Amino acid sequence: MSLLSSRGAPILPTLLALASGSLTVLGFAPFSWFPLAAITLAVFHQSLTNISPRAGFWRGWWFGVGLLGFGVFWIRISLNEFGNMGAWAANLLMALFIAAMALYYGLAGWLFCKLDKGPYWAGPLLLFPGIYVFFEWLRGWLFTGFPWLNLGYTQIDGPLAGYAPIAGVYGVSLLVALSGGLLWGLFQWPVRPRMAAGLGLGAIWLAGVGLQQIDWTHPAGASFRASVLQANIPQSAKWVPDAGVTIAQAYLELTKDHLESDLIVWPETALPDFLDQVRDPLITPLAERAQAEGIEIVLGIPVMDRATGRYYNGLLSIGGREDLYAKRHLVPFGEFMPFKQWLGPLVEMFEVPMSDFSHGTNQRPLLEVGPRLAGVSICYEDAFPNEVAQALPEAQFLINVSNDAWFGDSLAPHQHLEIARMRALENGRFMVRATNTGISAIIDDRGRVIAAVPSFVRGGVAAEVRPLQGLTPYAIVRHWLAIGLALAIVVAGLFAGMLRPAFRDGERMHASFSRCWILDAAAYRLSAIFSVRALPWSVAAVLHRMMYRSDTAEPCHETSMLDCKTCPSGFAARVTRFLPAFFELYMAASARRISSGRLSA
Repeated sequence: MSLLSSRGAPILPTLLALASGSLTVLGFAPFSWFPLAAITLAVFHQSLTNISPRAGFWRGWWFGVGLLGFGVFWIRISLNEFGNMGAWAANLLMALFIAAMALYYGLAGWLFCKLDKGPYWAGPLLLFPGIYVFFEWLRGWLFTGFPWLNLGYTQIDGPLAGYAPIAGVYGVSLLVALSGGLLWGLFQWPVRPRMAAGLGLGAIWLAGVGLQQIDWTHPAGASFRASVLQANIPQSAKWVPDAGVTIAQAYLELTKDHLESDLIVWPETALPDFLDQVRDPLITPLAERAQAEGIEIVLGIPVMDRATGRYYNGLLSIGGREDLYAKRHLVPFGEFMPFKQWLGPLVEMFEVPMSDFSHGTNQRPLLEVGPRLAGVSICYEDAFPNEVAQALPEAQFLINVSNDAWFGDSLAPHQHLEIARMRALENGRFMVRATNTGISAIIDDRGRVIAAVPSFVRGGVAAEVRPLQGLTPYAIVRHWLAIGLALAIVVAGLFAGMLRPAFRDGERMHASFSRCWILDAAAYRLSAIFSVRALPWSVAAVLHRMMYRSDTAEPCHETSMLDCKTCPSGFAARVTRFLPAFFELYMAASARRISSGRLSA
């Protein structure tokens, strides 16, 4: 690694960061090389080692460019091929979007290099994973959010998936980043810390296997048979005038083939006409047939409010009873135009059909499907973990409808299915997922696909769905457990930096991470938070750490700490002068032991 970090070859660490971000994409579907994510994070950490915050920003930014540039290049397809935007404009907007999203990783790199001043273990084990996940979460909600390619999704088929019902996708991301830090330490630390890193890495992954054996939820009644339909309507033909009849006929034929099911789900905007336009000729007869057959049908359809002129991306349930859900979290520039009054000509470049939806007003994503309540999401909504979890505990299963035809034959449909699988696992619920061109699937409560229709195939598939009740730990605390842990370990990393012994090049570092120093440091911080009873240890920790003057790194020869005006030990003594005389005597005794070397490593 000396060559990569040499001043004469600054381009090599930058390429290392770019390559690590690019290769991380192979951890996601359809490749699903889940161990690779920890390896690429270890490489990314290496590219951030011992550099300035400014250099850290650029290396983090290049990591983000590699990750998003290879991971979400399919955005161009929707703009160019289906948004009627010129190739140059679509590529330019895609590049600008990727560059903007990569700023989150640039800021993460800057902050890591700014704060990484503590012990050798604090950076890779505390600061790096905590900062990475914090900015990943920030990217998922700031400015409506873009929570795609979260690191935790790479582990849906790996041992770390066992943590998802506890801490969600962000918790799994935290463990992947921590694994990357441990892996880095496995190659960079001295022998004993290397052994500890290996044991820690093994313990984390083995514990994940154990957690996968736990049933977090339990049955809420008899199983029922569900079918998902995929008519494979080309996106170029979906919004052609008068295409509605042909599309409706395709779904009706597929529905007849699955009348033995208890539930049939059509995809997002399966019908390209507004609900009020097709209610009499199609929806009412279909509802009557469903009721006669004893089945429920859920279908995606646009809904127009004629009184206000607003229209919504809707999900309609018919059969035993009728219920309607309107999509709440819309896709910017695809389903609504943000900042329309300022963007002006740029908005006119978009010719996406139905691109001015209004936000739904449902308080929670629940839909009555016959005698049961389902937690529902439309397309992009299932990428937001907290919003899906809002349906619990009432929802006994989940439904997602989508139309990934916007992104053609790319990575997008596979990545979206991976996201849906994580939502099922986090919440401990089966998910019934219908898409226009693929990949339609039925997913169990452990995130496993039990039945699917391949991409770009017309057909349907059925499987038994078990309604479930109860809450996973994640459904109770949502993402706040993972984000709280991420922030907590960053703060712990800062404390470790504050307690680090002062040293300079060529000078020995006092008590270099001795067991005594670690215990004293922990006691020092804990005493300030929890109990004065540990105060003598905290004072000893201060003195232990500051045995040398911070300016000269020479021993302090003052006989009384209260008389010392230069070294930090004297400062600590004066600050705590108000304490009882017992503690002053304790401090003086500690100082004498330090000067005699009895507390040194």
